[in-house]
Amino acid sequence: MFDLAVFGSLFLTLFVIMDPPGITPIFLGLTSGRQAAAQRRMALQAVCVAGGVITVFGVLGHQILNYLHVSVPALMIAGGLLLLLIALDLLTGKTDEPRQTKDVNVALVPLGMPLLAGPGAIVAVILAVQRADEPGARLAVWTAILAIHVVLWLVMRYSVLIIRVIKDGGVVLVTRLAGMMLSAIAVQQIINGVTQVIEAG
Repeated sequence: MFDLAVFGSLFLTLFVIMDPPGITPIFLGLTSGRQAAAQRRMALQAVCVAGGVITVFGVLGHQILNYLHVSVPALMIAGGLLLLLIALDLLTGKTDEPRQTKDVNVALVPLGMPLLAGPGAIVAVILAVQRADEPGARLAVWTAILAIHVVLWLVMRYSVLIIRVIKDGGVVLVTRLAGMMLSAIAVQQIINGVTQVIEAG
């Protein structure tokens, strides 16, 4: 029987971690200057990448980390550093230059991973899969994962409409705001990773 409690718990956890409302300005900042069709495609690609990564780690998470001898805190710190580099580009306006970004698919990095499928979401899914020892609970876990990715796609897909309203000046403002938000997320992720290393030591 479908476990509604497990579904609700994991969906809310992933909603807070992956933050669909908060991804809107970051998505707009990273995809500014592109055609609407390209932005819609990148929204779908980002969700597919995130879903693929989450699924792989949900099925093989512990085996992958153990095989690579990588700890969760190390994964968090590495993801934070990567996000910080992207945030600095947004803040300094480097992403406004088409020559630097036209061949770069930001749907893969940093949107798909580590922004959406980051260490927090990966760990939450690994733990949820481990605790799901009944068919109903396992169905609820994977349904929650699918549901949050549908929500993420809808948010990014229709955030493209915002660009038509705010125009170029608004996009520049949103890009700088996205850089600030992303840098804060990156620093917090690094702090969490370092804190876990210290606590483990």
